[in-house]
This record gives sequence, C-alpha cells and structure tokens, in this order.
Amino acid sequence: MITKDNVIEALKKVEDPELLIDVWTLGLIYDMVVQESDVNIKMTFTSPLCPYGPLLVEDMKRKLADIGVKQTHVEIVFEPPWQPNEEVKEMLGLP
Repeated sequence: MITKDNVIEALKKVEDPELLIDVWTLGLIYDMVVQESDVNIKMTFTSPLCPYGPLLVEDMKRKLADIGVKQTHVEIVFEPPWQPNEEVKEMLGLP
C-alpha cells in the first residue's frame, strides 16, 4: 500500500537542478492526494518560466513509479506564487 509518507519520501529525492534542493523542502508541492496506487499532485515551479519544470515533473513520475505508483497526475499552478519559507531562504543564503 502506498502512503502519503512514502510519496513524501520519494518527492524528497527529486532535486531542483538549479537550486539543488528537493521539491518537497522547497515547498513546490501545494497538495497531494494518494488513492490506492495513484497520486494526484498540485505543484508550482520557482518561476513560471522555470526551464527545468518538465524535467522535475518527469523525475517525480519516475521516483513515484519506483515506489509502486501506477499513475501520477501533476497539475501545475502559479497561484499562489511560490515564496520560499524561512528555512529555504536560509539554505539559499537569502535575507
């Protein structure tokens, strides 16, 4: 059985190639629903013009397939715009 915790651990292995921080820690995942062996994810990118967006989505699907997810549906949204939390700001060296 696939659990939300399994999915989170898999998402922590999907790293933004530019920032070198995983999508879960970055806060790019806005919502996630696990239904048996399927996962629906609502996420954003660090910017609407993120050149790595398609790569991130494909990497997520591969990592989730590795834990037994049969189908992953990813909805990309830009509202609300991504804002790094304090932990991420510190990791990125931002004020």
